[in-house]
Amino acid sequence: MLATVAPLRAETATPESAPAPAQSAPTPVAPPTPPPPAAPSEPAPVTSAPPVSAAPQAINPAPVQAVAKKPKPKPAPPRETALSDDPTPALQPQTFFTTSKAADRYRQIVDLGGWPRVGVSLRPGAKGPAVSALRRRLAAEDDSIVDTAKEKWDADLTAAVKRFQYRLGLKQTGAVAGATLRELDVPAETRFHQLESTAQRLTAFDFAFGPRYIVVNIPSTAVDAVEDDRVVRRYAAIVGDPEHHSPELQAKVVAVNINPTWTVPVSIIKNEIAPKMLKDPSYLQRSHIRVLNAQREEVDPRSINWASERAAQYTLRQDSGADNSLGSIRISMPNSHSVYMHDTPSRNLFANDYRFLSHGCVRVQGVVDLAAWLLDGESSPQMSKDEINAKIASGEREEVRLTQHVPVAWVYMTGWASADGLVHFRDDVYHLDEISDVAEQ
Repeated sequence: MLATVAPLRAETATPESAPAPAQSAPTPVAPPTPPPPAAPSEPAPVTSAPPVSAAPQAINPAPVQAVAKKPKPKPAPPRETALSDDPTPALQPQTFFTTSKAADRYRQIVDLGGWPRVGVSLRPGAKGPAVSALRRRLAAEDDSIVDTAKEKWDADLTAAVKRFQYRLGLKQTGAVAGATLRELDVPAETRFHQLESTAQRLTAFDFAFGPRYIVVNIPSTAVDAVEDDRVVRRYAAIVGDPEHHSPELQAKVVAVNINPTWTVPVSIIKNEIAPKMLKDPSYLQRSHIRVLNAQREEVDPRSINWASERAAQYTLRQDSGADNSLGSIRISMPNSHSVYMHDTPSRNLFANDYRFLSHGCVRVQGVVDLAAWLLDGESSPQMSKDEINAKIASGEREEVRLTQHVPVAWVYMTGWASADGLVHFRDDVYHLDEISDVAEQ
């Protein structure tokens, strides 16, 4: 997970708990408005006068150099993904069976020759053979499309495009361009492999579903809070980057840490902090990170040889506060990977379409809301959002333990089918489907 302190990222940690700013509600964040372009600087007027001399002299004035104009900042690209409002959980008890069945259906599509490539951007009002190709492409997955020869765009085609975008986690614009066009042109064989690979991964996934549980589908970068088999809250998430995967796991939420500290993992000490300290000895102090020896005594960072292997033997702990890499909340869920869900001081990153940015832990937008759902009084002492925010503002560290642990599953599903048979796809950012394909051959 990315820390606010320079490029430092939070990952595995031991919790101790301190203050951070209040959270926003679990709604998608609009992309930040780009700053207005800076006005180009004007060259100062240049005056030249001949030198005063008794005799006239030839004058060669120095050439006037034009001042380069500052390039205008590029506007942020429009956001193309959308957090699904589907109340069906990504992971259900029957997901393995529905996904396996969907894989069989897509194998048949592949055996019949797949589907046509659209290849061009289209939008309502379009006419011609490309519109017919779009209809045939959508009809391969959508049985509601009947007239595939029609070359004129109509309201039914707009609705079909929106249904496709809904299944792919895209904004439902009804137009074919950008990410929508790219997803339409993914071959049927790839979609089949996504479903088949997901089903394979779920084969050994024996999750203890309960009346309340949490699901993180890593490729969707989303967190579902499930109650009575319905999603009651869904949050945007930031997950591990392609070099630091968020792992597939099963665990149980046992506590909510308010105002946590962050203990820096050894891998980050070696790969990120030690090189920074060699260049900037004040880095740890500015980042509010303390160095502790084996006796838990604080050590002056300047007394350590950061080029040596011994540097990684010290414990580095970041104070709680506004700059803490875990933000204001840590969801404690003991597991063999030492990962967890937490807040972040870099909340602007939730506005990105691409949210594979952490070292493996999962950052949750609106994590205070998730914490309040966990601390509802049934499975834990009751604590409302207002009470949690007040505790955060106080700066006091507190661990609130759950009396009934809540199951949590992190899964990697690039293609899956809901209980109603609706098939969803997400990008295989970690290339795990490719590994499954190789293992099969």
